[in-house]
Amino acid sequence: MIWQTIFFGIMFQLIFVFGGNNYPKNINIWPMPESVEYGNKTVVISKDFNLKIGGSKYKDKSSILKDGFTRLLDVITSNNVIEYNFGKVDQSVILQGIHVVIFSEDDKLQYGVDESYKLYVNPKGNPNYAHIEAATVYGALHGLQTFSQLCHFNLNSRKLIVSQTPISITDRPRFSYRGLLIDTSRHYQPLRMIKKVIDSMAYAKLNVLHWHIVDEQSFPLEIPSFPKLWNGAYSRPERYTVAAAADIVSYAERRGINVLAELDVPGHARSWGIGYPALWPSKNCQEPLDISNNFTFKLINGVLSDFSKIFKYRFVHLGGDEVDTSCWTLTPRIRKWMKQRGLNESTAYEYFVLKAQKIALSHGYEVINWEETFNNFGSKLDRKTVVHNWLGGGVAEKVVEAGLRCIVSNQDKWYLDHLNSDWQQVYMNEPLANITNPKQQKLVIGGEVCAWGEKIDPSDIEQTIWPRAAAAAERLWTRSDKLAKDPNDVTSRIANFRCLLNQRGVAAAPLDVPGRAAPLGPGSCYVQ
Repeated sequence: MIWQTIFFGIMFQLIFVFGGNNYPKNINIWPMPESVEYGNKTVVISKDFNLKIGGSKYKDKSSILKDGFTRLLDVITSNNVIEYNFGKVDQSVILQGIHVVIFSEDDKLQYGVDESYKLYVNPKGNPNYAHIEAATVYGALHGLQTFSQLCHFNLNSRKLIVSQTPISITDRPRFSYRGLLIDTSRHYQPLRMIKKVIDSMAYAKLNVLHWHIVDEQSFPLEIPSFPKLWNGAYSRPERYTVAAAADIVSYAERRGINVLAELDVPGHARSWGIGYPALWPSKNCQEPLDISNNFTFKLINGVLSDFSKIFKYRFVHLGGDEVDTSCWTLTPRIRKWMKQRGLNESTAYEYFVLKAQKIALSHGYEVINWEETFNNFGSKLDRKTVVHNWLGGGVAEKVVEAGLRCIVSNQDKWYLDHLNSDWQQVYMNEPLANITNPKQQKLVIGGEVCAWGEKIDPSDIEQTIWPRAAAAAERLWTRSDKLAKDPNDVTSRIANFRCLLNQRGVAAAPLDVPGRAAPLGPGSCYVQ
């Protein structure tokens, strides 16, 4: 291939090789790539920096790559006024653009899509172009993100430069699922804020937005099959239309991010009954959903049918956590229904979850459930179930031993609404802890940091998420032998990324305080 000829033909120019934690000075890439090789030359970004796709099977008919390139130009140029007088600059060191070669024509985003890429920046050429090679457009988008972190404003020349060239980067994610949960039931988040969160996820190469849309407090989403459900919203302005939800999904997908929708049943559903009181066990005992009423499952079927038209990700999250079944036994007609079927509180909970799973499967989804379902009746779950760990350590080991897949989000480390946690704790949380069998390791599909919304609204969501979510992003992206054994070894690099987020308009909190606290006093972004 042309790429290999270019790539290997200039390898002799590379005078440094990154290995382990000996990260190259001034190359502050986050998350850390699989390999970085670099030199000691500098190139200057042209005023007419452009995109080429010649030789690529991908024709970019949907403009995903073109739009990604436009965003690249925006983030590398928006923080300074750049002078483009190149009269005394050797033309061979002016980087005219970036040449992207993509081997797949397909731009369908789905779980497991190839996100790998190679990036090369040469110090000389005529004309001189950086090069990205990727299997898919989504790997190419990651390459553009990495390139954006190589670009710096030089205060002496007032120009954009890439230093320490030639640079050669080979990169791929460690896990296919790298998630962030936001919660729009406890506090409504405007579309603009959700999109800002999505943009910031792309900067850190997170690739799943887990949208916890509804819960017991509010039901803000329009469901055409059951239009009274969003009567459970806090107010009329705090609602998402079908078109708005589809817009979020499209916005995310064009940035390489899947949207995982959650419908948490049978608990966490009191708000559903505001529009449809028949879903409540009784007026005074309002959750979990009424297991004895066929209408409950008819409605779940309708909701998931509508979901399938909006949320195209392979998975749907059906919750199943924190289910207090006492309302079922305290309501005479439900207690009678259970007795007729030989169900107690525990087996009724199992009955409900498994029936909801079958409905989701009928709509083409694979199901994610919170870990209580596994802890109570793991052997009964559909074998395609992904168990979402949150209560603590040790669960992932048991899940994969049982042959099921797992997502790790243990609350003591990866719940961002726990404001006493710091980025170091987040960084050191290892999804594969105590899982040594290679086959079982593959069943851990990834992890997720969670920003539950009880005390998170549009005024503080960004600083609650960042920069701690970045620590998890590197844990989930970077190959395990490249991760720091001591988080202090990456302090300067994550500080640089936090400042980069601030420069891009993301309200990332200081590193030297827990949670989302304000700076302790005056000082540089790079040391706070």
